[in-house]
Amino acid sequence: MSLYKLLSHHRNAIVKKWFTGIVGTYAPETARLLEKESNQFANPVGHTIRHGIQAVYDEFLHSLEPEKLVPHLDPIIRIRAVQEFSPAQAISFVFLLKPIVREELRQDIQEHRVSSSELTAFDARVDELALLAFNTYAQCRERLFEVRLSEYRNRTNRLLQRANLLAEIPEQQAEPEGFNQ
Repeated sequence: MSLYKLLSHHRNAIVKKWFTGIVGTYAPETARLLEKESNQFANPVGHTIRHGIQAVYDEFLHSLEPEKLVPHLDPIIRIRAVQEFSPAQAISFVFLLKPIVREELRQDIQEHRVSSSELTAFDARVDELALLAFNTYAQCRERLFEVRLSEYRNRTNRLLQRANLLAEIPEQQAEPEGFNQ
């Protein structure tokens, strides 16, 4: 049996351990809430992560095409981009797949049903997924900073208008005489 057939066969256990690993990156109280509550409305973050990694895992087994993976990866990355994670911490959940797969397939690896070249290829795919996650993270952070900057500008303009320190400058149709010389 090939590695990817084994990964499909062990899908539920791997995804469950992956979710538990991701939840472990949060503070203990937050982790308990994320893991315990599965209701989409009572726990939108946990629900988004749980369903997102299921879709990412399924798509990851079939291809590494960004246009297919990013729609599933994006909601998870968006959540982690607005939280107090460093960039490395925000995407570290992708790398959790490596030890989880090795643990789940330990017996298959020991009995040589999975070759070292298959594991090396799998590791390279996880690394590519991590790079895709990082690109997505960078785009999310850039968009977040653009929104914050826009809000800051709007707030500053409103304050200046309230203080009567901002006036509109009328557009001039023609330039003043002697200006173009």
